[in-house]
Amino acid sequence: MVKDKVVLITGASSGIGEAAAKLLAAKGAKVVLGARRESQLKQIVTDIEKAGGQAAYQVLDVTKPSDNERIVQFAKDTFGRVDVIFLNAGLMPNSPVSALKTDDWNRMVDVNIKGVLNGVAAVMPTFLEQKSGQIIATSSVAGIKAYPGCAVYGGTKWFVRNFMEVLRMESASANSNIRTATLYPAAINTELLDSITDSAVQEQMQGLYKTYGISPDRVAKVVAFAIDLPEDTTVNEFTVGPVNQPW
Repeated sequence: MVKDKVVLITGASSGIGEAAAKLLAAKGAKVVLGARRESQLKQIVTDIEKAGGQAAYQVLDVTKPSDNERIVQFAKDTFGRVDVIFLNAGLMPNSPVSALKTDDWNRMVDVNIKGVLNGVAAVMPTFLEQKSGQIIATSSVAGIKAYPGCAVYGGTKWFVRNFMEVLRMESASANSNIRTATLYPAAINTELLDSITDSAVQEQMQGLYKTYGISPDRVAKVVAFAIDLPEDTTVNEFTVGPVNQPW
């Protein structure tokens, strides 16, 4: 059941995170939003509350372990517990390896990999103590298939895929009742392309997304489905994208 669950969402200030927050709140969840842009978080919480939902926010930099620990504690202080963490923060500044955009490489590792690890480390003690919880993470179709221009981004998303599968296996073996789900979105119209610093790659990707991209609320519905499953059931992988996207 989604209703009354406390769901913590990272990368919640736009795109899939925002759409998931609004949909889950509409279904009766209590959502806690984390991201770096406070003005957008504040507006989303206002929108949710005007619609009759329950929400709170805290500014969050997922690359900082202390920020992740603070928002987990904030969720517990505000709503009494944490039932789900949706690790959705991510960057995609794609470029050819030969362009040597090493700053972009490091940013992706920090956010896409360390951000996931920091979130899991922050919430895991609570889930183990509760003997329940759900961890949902956003990977990418680039975490399933290899694409030119996506070497580092894809590598970070392959990491998420492997990490989440091992987490599922370990949780099952330990009987910790922690459910996992990994999302592999394809062309979803979010702000993800804004982080691309290589002009040629950005132009190409914008053309593809303009042709194929679908709304982030489509992915939000998958998140809601995963949470709504019975507590003894998990669907651990979801590939979701436009019906007409061939790549």
